[in-house]
Amino acid sequence: MANRIHPTAVVGADVELGDDNIVGPYSVIVGPCRIGNGNWIGPHVVIGTPAEYRGGPHPVGWDGEIAGAGVVIGDNNTFREFVTVQQGTQETTRVGDDCYLLARSHVGHDCVLDDSVTLTGNVALGGHTHVWSWANIGLGTVVHQRGQIGPGAMVGMASAVRRPVEPFTITVGNPARASGVNRVGLSRRGCDDAVIDEFESYLKGRADLPAGLPAEVAEQLTAWVKIISAEKE
Repeated sequence: MANRIHPTAVVGADVELGDDNIVGPYSVIVGPCRIGNGNWIGPHVVIGTPAEYRGGPHPVGWDGEIAGAGVVIGDNNTFREFVTVQQGTQETTRVGDDCYLLARSHVGHDCVLDDSVTLTGNVALGGHTHVWSWANIGLGTVVHQRGQIGPGAMVGMASAVRRPVEPFTITVGNPARASGVNRVGLSRRGCDDAVIDEFESYLKGRADLPAGLPAEVAEQLTAWVKIISAEKE
């Protein structure tokens, strides 16, 4: 299906749109930017403006000036009112598939959102943050730049995240600390109670990674361990 772009929206140079996208009133999308298919981009959304560096370049992307490492957005995402997604600087800012970004949430420069991520209202991600698949970040949470939010993590509202959030944990507070295991998230990914109990022991360092995890969960957890271990070296 064709894209539906409101006449008040601004789509700048070097913006590539797939099919069946909706771009709402007064939204601004500037390049370099590539957007897939079936995305709902609501009113007053801003995608692709420069990184928030006081002394950095501020090209007028809506008037044809192009700079930055760009933004890449996948398929079937929802961007509610006043969401902002900034250009990458060193790396491309990326949003995967099936993400839901609620009103006034902010994705800083060089951030990566994997698939099926939920950012609730007024969440602010500092630059270079990586939010892994299936994570859900609560209202008004702020994440320090270069943060890591593990797959399936649930972060409670108004949290201040200053260090990596472990996979499938429930984390809350200022500073944010793990308070339990996201049993609901694990069950939605196909884990039964016995496997979830084993996973809880694994997180506490008392057991190995459970053998009965669904393949997609095991793959994410293995990748998480590699990334976090590399960052500690």
